[in-house]
Amino acid sequence: MRIFYILFSIILLTGLQAKSQVRSPFSDPETNIVKFYPNPAISSITFDIEKNPNQTHYIQIFNFLGKKIYEVSVNSRTIVDLTNFPRGIYIFQLKEQNGQISVSGKFQVAK
Repeated sequence: MRIFYILFSIILLTGLQAKSQVRSPFSDPETNIVKFYPNPAISSITFDIEKNPNQTHYIQIFNFLGKKIYEVSVNSRTIVDLTNFPRGIYIFQLKEQNGQISVSGKFQVAK
């Protein structure tokens, strides 16, 4: 049974390719709302938000099981410390002040 879980994890991780830039499916493909780097990340990841710098946004980070593990308020740039994050794939959501999700994406923590 343990071999099954190991093989399933390997297949899942090799099948998912995290991208370094995320685009909203409803926006112009030339316009990036969020850039994040490096990906895969080791100790920290930087989020650059290029959407209305005067408006406050929130970044929520979820583990691959869907549990929210981090939330921070950002204006244009923020650096998230990943030292307490275990190795794996994480999902982030950029939310506006009214709670609407602008962008979501994924990144990988490789330690």
